[in-house]
Amino acid sequence: MKKVKIGVIGAGRIGKLHAENLLHFPQVELKAVSDVYLENVSAWADKLGIPRVTGDYREILEDDEIDAVFVCSSTDTHVSIIMEAARAGKHIFCEKPISFEMEQTKKALKSVKQAGVQLQVGFNRRFDHNFRKVRESIISGKIGNPHIIKVTSRDPAVPPKEYIQKSGGIFIDMTIHDFDMVRYLSGSEVEEVYVQGEVLIDHVFAECGDIDTAVTVLKLKNGAIGVIDNSRKAVYGYDQRVEVFGSKGCITVDNDYPNTALISTAEGVYQDKPKYFFLERYHHAYLEEVKSFIESVLEDRPVLVDGHDGLQAEMIAHAARRSWLEKRPVKLSELQNDDERNFSDCEGKRFPLSS
Repeated sequence: MKKVKIGVIGAGRIGKLHAENLLHFPQVELKAVSDVYLENVSAWADKLGIPRVTGDYREILEDDEIDAVFVCSSTDTHVSIIMEAARAGKHIFCEKPISFEMEQTKKALKSVKQAGVQLQVGFNRRFDHNFRKVRESIISGKIGNPHIIKVTSRDPAVPPKEYIQKSGGIFIDMTIHDFDMVRYLSGSEVEEVYVQGEVLIDHVFAECGDIDTAVTVLKLKNGAIGVIDNSRKAVYGYDQRVEVFGSKGCITVDNDYPNTALISTAEGVYQDKPKYFFLERYHHAYLEEVKSFIESVLEDRPVLVDGHDGLQAEMIAHAARRSWLEKRPVKLSELQNDDERNFSDCEGKRFPLSS
């Protein structure tokens, strides 16, 4: 069996998740993991049988046997690692966002294109079984042309201040998944963004120049309207729902629950709360996105979520923040420039279904 040899760069929560998921696939050989905090990684790697642990990711890039890398380090390191990995001829899986600055993201994408390697961005929700069904229903024409796309995305608890300070803000950290989901489901690009946002949960967000509650309206090029509502704290659990209303009907996706039991008594009707956080809710989606990346590398075919998708979601996030700050609708054309087309060669292949 032909195998793809992989190294994981960054072994925090998401890096460990990807590493553990990679071990599920017989066509993968996980050769090495790097992290600057070796004391937090060595015992874990040894338990999993990962043969090599290093504090310097460059050792992974210099290993000629390694075919691909997973970039799971802090966002401020993504661009430099992507560029170095591309020059080393490694295929790349990178967690979102690629960077906090569009010009930096474009630099990374230019390096990837010049090197001729694959770059997949970690928008795992595209690989969720529920959202895939919505996309399939839209493509098949069952609900006609999409008119309104509603996305609800609410976290169960406020993250720590240290995280908020480094997150890049709600739009680039949290809503970026929802921006990508609207693009994915609609099959259209976003033209204009308008945001209303407030600090309603914890003043720590205001201290960090951020908000914790937002509603975003997206005007799409195909005429559809996207509506996203976000909260950093839903006391009942991880709230992830989608509705697409079209010319022929409507499709909705509810939360995932630990079970579907509904208990009805004289006192009331009860159901379990939704799964608590993203690691539970999107467990299978994370596996599916890894599987898709592996197949793209082994079969030399385009990835299903590429650098263009990463750039577009970032652009929408920056437009959303400007809209919130300036209290007005913002057109994406305000953020674009003439050379953007040089960073995308995926016309006609931007919205494929996950396989």
